[in-house]
Amino acid sequence: MDYQYLMRIDSPADLKKVPRAELPRVAEELRDYMITVVSKIGGHLASSLGAAELTIALHYAFDTPRDKIVWDVGHQAYGHKVLTGRRDRFPTIRQYGGISGFPVRDESPYDTFNVAHAGTAISGALGMAAARDLKGEDFHVVAVVGDAGLTCGLELEGINNLGTLQKKVIVILNDNKMSISPNVGAFAGYLNRIVHGQAYHRLKEEAEKMILAVPRLGPRLLKLSRNLLETAKTLLIPGLVFEELGFDYIGPINGHSIEELLNVLARAKENPKPVLIHIVTQKGKGYPLAEQLPVKFHGVTQFDVSTGTFHKAPAKAPSYTAVFGKAMCDLAERDSRVVGITAAMSEGTGLDEFAKRFPDRFFDVGIAEQHAITFATGLACEGMRPVAAIYSTFLQRAFDQVMHDTCLMRMPVTFALDRGGIVGADGPTHHGLYDLVYLSALPGIVVMAPKDENELRHMLYTAVNANVPAALRYPRGNGIGVALDPEFKRLEIGKGEILREGGDIAILALGSMVYPCLDAAARLETLGIHATVINARFMKPLDEELISCLAAEKQFLVTAEEGTEAGGFGHHVAALLHDRKIPTTILRIAVPDRIIPHGAPNLLHAKYGLDVDGIVEKIRNFAREVPVSVGRRAKYRSVSHP
Repeated sequence: MDYQYLMRIDSPADLKKVPRAELPRVAEELRDYMITVVSKIGGHLASSLGAAELTIALHYAFDTPRDKIVWDVGHQAYGHKVLTGRRDRFPTIRQYGGISGFPVRDESPYDTFNVAHAGTAISGALGMAAARDLKGEDFHVVAVVGDAGLTCGLELEGINNLGTLQKKVIVILNDNKMSISPNVGAFAGYLNRIVHGQAYHRLKEEAEKMILAVPRLGPRLLKLSRNLLETAKTLLIPGLVFEELGFDYIGPINGHSIEELLNVLARAKENPKPVLIHIVTQKGKGYPLAEQLPVKFHGVTQFDVSTGTFHKAPAKAPSYTAVFGKAMCDLAERDSRVVGITAAMSEGTGLDEFAKRFPDRFFDVGIAEQHAITFATGLACEGMRPVAAIYSTFLQRAFDQVMHDTCLMRMPVTFALDRGGIVGADGPTHHGLYDLVYLSALPGIVVMAPKDENELRHMLYTAVNANVPAALRYPRGNGIGVALDPEFKRLEIGKGEILREGGDIAILALGSMVYPCLDAAARLETLGIHATVINARFMKPLDEELISCLAAEKQFLVTAEEGTEAGGFGHHVAALLHDRKIPTTILRIAVPDRIIPHGAPNLLHAKYGLDVDGIVEKIRNFAREVPVSVGRRAKYRSVSHP
C-alpha cells in the first residue's frame, strides 16, 4: 500500500494535521502496516485490527498524553503504539530488546498504565481521575474496556465504585463479542440484547422530534413525556444496567465510523458525569481471513498475508497443552467425576476437545479466575473432581480463593498450570515464574512438575485421585517427544526419581529443567565431574529422605528450576537441610529475583543460564570454588547463581 499519511505521523499532534475526512484512509494504512509487520514477526493481530478507528478517534479527539487513555488488556493497542511515536520501532514488537506487546509506562508517556491481564482499566482510570480532582487538575481520563473484560470481577468492582463516586471518567466498551475465544455468560447475552435493542433509540429520536414540532407547547410536552420515554426504554432495552449504576450510557454505535466516534466523544467530553460509550466492532476488521477466523488470528506466528498460512516448522512432538487436553478426555471417559474448567481459554488450555466430547462437564466461566476456583471448590464439595486449567500467570489472580476456599477446606481440586516458566514474547506479565513459590506456601497442597509429556499424564491422574488440593505446572510449547504410556500410572506423592548415577555431585532438577540437566551431566562427565541427576517431581512435599542422603554423600548439591529463585525449589531444599542440620553446600540455578523481559524463550534461557551451556558453566565454575572436602565440613552454605 502507498502510505499517504501514516509515515508522516510521529505523534498524535501529527495525526491532528490530517483532514478529518481523510481519517478513514489513515485507518486503512494503519491496518495494512500492522498486518504487514505482524505477518513477519508474529503478535496479537485481530484485536488491534478491530480497534483501528477507535484508536485514531481517541488520539484525534483528546490531548494525549495530557489526557489519559487506559487500555484494558493491551491486545488492542498496537495501533496506539504506532501512532504515538513508535512506528519505526514497531517491527521490534515482542522481540528481545524491542518494544513490548503491551502498554508499558516506562516505554512511553502515552502508555499510562501497564496492562496485559484483562480487567484493570476502570479501576486504574478511576484512580487517576480521583488523583486529578484531589490535585485540582483538569484533564480527561478514558478507559477502553473489552466486552470480555466485563466478566472480570475487578472490572465490575470498578464500575460499582465509579458509579458511586461519580468522577468524570469516560468508559469505552469495545464490544466485539470475543475474548480470545467467543464470549460466554450473562453479560455477553446482555450486551447482545442491547445491540439488538436499538429500536428504542430510533423511537426516542422520532418522538422527541414530533413533540418539539408542536407550536409553543413542544418543550413543555417533551418535559412531561420523559416518563413515557423512560418506560419505552425499559421495555425495549432490557435493564440498561449501566444507567442504573450511575453512568450516562451512549450507544450502541458503530465503532468503525470515525465520524460517529468523534461526534460521540465530543459530547462525552462535555459531560461532568461518568459516561459509558458502547461501541460495536468486528475483531479482525479489514483483513478478511481474520474476520472469518478471529480466534486463529488473535495471536499469530509468522504467516502469509495472501493465504493466511502460518509459517511454522512441523512439530517433532505434541505440545504439553495438547497432551493435557487428550489426557483430560481419557480421564473423563474413565471417571464421571472429572470436570474441566477454564477462564475464557478453552483453546489455549487444550480443553476445546474436552468441551465437545463432554459438554455437560465443561465450564468456561469467562475472564473470572477467582470465580473459577471457588466454583471448582464447590464442585469438589459435592464429590466431583474438578480440574481448573489456567495459565500460571492468571492463577495469580485467584491466590486468595486457592487458599481460603480450596486449601482450608482441603478440597480435591486440581490446578493445571499451563505456561509455567519463561513464556517468551508476552514478557513480564505472562511469565509463569511464581507459581511454585505462591502455591507451595499453602497448607496441604501437592505441587509438582513433570519432566516430559508422558509424566504430565501420570501427574494429572495422580492429582485427580490425590483427594487433596494438587497443582501441576508445565511449560509452553512442545514436549520432549517421548512415547506415551497407554495407561495412567499413579505416582507416589513426595518421591523423586533417580535418572543418572554419579559419585561427585547431585543435581536435583524440577520439571522442564530435568532434560537440560541430564544433557549437562553428560557433558560434565567429559570434564571429570560425575553427577547424579534426580527428577525431583515434587516441589511439595519434597523427597526429604532422598535429598538428605544425597547431601550427606555428595561434594555439593545443585538445584535447578524454571522459576524465581526467591522462595523457590532451591530455597526449600536449603531450608530442609538447614532444619535437619545436614552440612552441605548448594548451588541454586533458577530465574533471578528480578523482572524478566520479553524475548524468545531459548534466548532468555541462555541469558539466565538455564540452558545446557549455562548449567555446565555454572556447575564447572562452582566446582572450582568448592574444595572436594567441603561437603564433609560441618558447615552449611547455600549459594545462588542467577
